Amino acid sequence: MNNKGFRRGSFQSSTSDEDMVEIAGGALDFSITDDDPPLDREMLGGFSLYNGGGMNGTSQMMDFLEEPLPGVGTYEDFNTIDWVREKSRDRDRHREIASKSKESTWALIHSVSDAFSGWLLMLLIGLLAGSLAGLIDISAHWMTDLKEGLCLSGFWFNHEHCCWNSNETTFEDRDKCPEWESWSQLIIGHREGAFAYILNYFMYVLWALVFSLLAVLLVRGFAPYACGSGIPEIKTILSGFIIRGYLGKWTLIIKTVTLVLAVSSGLSLGKEGPLVHVACCCGNILCHLFTKYRKNEAKRREVLSAAAAAGVSVAFGAPIGGVLFSLEEVSYYFPLKTLWRSFFAALVAAFTLRSINPFGNSRLVLFYVEFHTPWHLLELVPFILLGIFGGLWGSFFIRSNIAWCRRRKTTKLGKYPVLEVLLVTAITAVLAFPNEYTRMSTSELISELFNDCGLLDFSKLCEYVNDFNSTTGDDLPDRAAGPGVYTAMWQLALALILKVFITIFTFGMKVPSGLFIPSMAVGAIVGRLLGVGMEQLAYYHHDWTIFSGWCSQGADCITPGLYAMVGAAACLGGVTRMTVSLVVIMFELTGGLEYIVPLMAAAMTSKWVADAIGREGIYDAHIRLNGYPFLEAKEEFSHKTLAMDVMRPRRNDPVLTVLTQDSMTVEDVEAIINETTYSGYPVVVSRESQRLVGFVLRRDLIISIENARKKQDGIVSTSIIYFTDHSPPLPPTSPSMLKLRSILDLSPFTVTDQTPMEIVVDIFRKLGLRQCLVTHNGKLLGIITKKDVLKHIAQMANQDPDSILFN
Repeated sequence: MNNKGFRRGSFQSSTSDEDMVEIAGGALDFSITDDDPPLDREMLGGFSLYNGGGMNGTSQMMDFLEEPLPGVGTYEDFNTIDWVREKSRDRDRHREIASKSKESTWALIHSVSDAFSGWLLMLLIGLLAGSLAGLIDISAHWMTDLKEGLCLSGFWFNHEHCCWNSNETTFEDRDKCPEWESWSQLIIGHREGAFAYILNYFMYVLWALVFSLLAVLLVRGFAPYACGSGIPEIKTILSGFIIRGYLGKWTLIIKTVTLVLAVSSGLSLGKEGPLVHVACCCGNILCHLFTKYRKNEAKRREVLSAAAAAGVSVAFGAPIGGVLFSLEEVSYYFPLKTLWRSFFAALVAAFTLRSINPFGNSRLVLFYVEFHTPWHLLELVPFILLGIFGGLWGSFFIRSNIAWCRRRKTTKLGKYPVLEVLLVTAITAVLAFPNEYTRMSTSELISELFNDCGLLDFSKLCEYVNDFNSTTGDDLPDRAAGPGVYTAMWQLALALILKVFITIFTFGMKVPSGLFIPSMAVGAIVGRLLGVGMEQLAYYHHDWTIFSGWCSQGADCITPGLYAMVGAAACLGGVTRMTVSLVVIMFELTGGLEYIVPLMAAAMTSKWVADAIGREGIYDAHIRLNGYPFLEAKEEFSHKTLAMDVMRPRRNDPVLTVLTQDSMTVEDVEAIINETTYSGYPVVVSRESQRLVGFVLRRDLIISIENARKKQDGIVSTSIIYFTDHSPPLPPTSPSMLKLRSILDLSPFTVTDQTPMEIVVDIFRKLGLRQCLVTHNGKLLGIITKKDVLKHIAQMANQDPDSILFN
């Protein structure tokens, strides 16, 4: 990290948690990720340094209030922010603006613009996120079709748009037109025959390998943070952790490009999760245009929460679902003001995507459907069965994927990410091409499975025996399945097996990879299979007790597409453990409110079943796998331990490292900084009394001392550092003294040694603390950091406490 305002001189500030970090299975070096600069240099408003008694006995004072120190009040990489300090700083800034607004018209205009800046920022985030999502959708659609052929009338047209422009397309063969030619037609002149099939097969696999190779090389070479879905890291960042560069400009550019390549390669992944990362990158970059968000990490995280909502809004065309997803799944601190702004950002993003119209059908997603047939109460039984399957699949997937990712991290496999991506792509493409349901993109597959068969549908899934004379409207009676339906059933069964297993190895590779779409595809296939089975059961056995009274012969009773939708919701819920936001996203996708109860039943059943097997969702599991310091707010701490059981130092540890308020020299403090790796130090009256005065951050100490050596005359190694209002009495011949009271936190959070850990954990969760000091009768005993709390929780859950990597 190249920080001009933070040059290291006679001592280093290398903390144990700032050199390397593991992201999605590989060790990455972030010394080059300087595209997300630390908070602005003018962060600290007041900072003063005073000379004490000089060499000649006169009291000389230097005031640096007008020259704020660059870097003071900011945070180092891979450290946790101080929520209390950041919110307090924002309140002070707001009070200052409010008081000045009464003094002049210009100050009033500044106050109004400051209040409006949040809404303007949301508007910009929505516009940028919606535009990028439209670009990704259009590009991915075109490149996916490029694997199968090319449009002669314009190579930039995908298959569907190419045939729209043709005058020779019939409705039944609307996917076949002379303007669109497969690779066999372009190379050897005909599309039929074994050699043509083999050539098309070869070109499909070749394009898939080219796309995935480009994706993994771009990620490795330019933005290592662009891999994965990004949601586990965004959850960690929103909880207050700093990962510089994760939401930077290079990550945004590379993630946008490689997401198109990864989706087009045909790998079993989706773009919906990574779109949340893309939107958060947009939010973080645009924050630098506005002072109050650029200078305050807590305010910036409010913006990122709204950006996450905009990301889901454009991913699924579900603005309300996006807001609820941000609230339920990713956000750590979500005040009411953020709720309104998230809603506005999601609205603008959805409107922008609708204006671009990437699919040409005036819809925001490829698999928008509308069902008209009402469901019956007895159908809740198969819906709950789908929920049970979703919970079982979710637990199986999480355990298998985490085991594979752990193997990737701990074996030589992690050293060859390019080879792994190419191998998984080759296996996927070779197995996918023979089956039309795996050859098509996963979004198209879900659209096909959600579809409610009408008279104008000619897919295999709609090849029923039409033995009726007339029908009214779009509602067709239940019919006997034709040979096309039976062929589609076994093809879908094979597709299910491939999707279930290949997704385990795909999620977590060094390419952008979302999990929403593959999970929904697995559930939609199972749901469609069950729906067709129920439909045929009702058709052939309509006189059974379970069908009598609501499903007479010739009636339209069962909608297989609805079962696919419920199955998709169940599997997505089983993997992510979403409930409310999942149901809202799914009914926004379908445009109908009457199916909320089936969706709720499936989502809750799936969560209950999955929670009974394992408490963690896939994102929480990856957070724990990577050792991020994330304190889960949803879990209860029920153990009867006390603060003294967790605090450091323990009984056999060295004594707690502290600074005294007015008796340590610059040399003493530099020695402590060199010998320890702590991110801060308690300040006490004296080593004998151990009475607590405050807490000072390591980074602020380093910057202040270095700055004083350069700018304040007479500061030498033997100069006394004091944190009090008045300088201590010293002989006239002593060197100049250094006053550092302005960087001292005079109100650190403290608990007594007898405080139950249940309360301590609650304080850390609700206030977002970095550390808490432990006292006994007013004397300092020890310190509890967020890392200590996480280690203690892991230990109580019989997990490895050393898996928590960062502070």
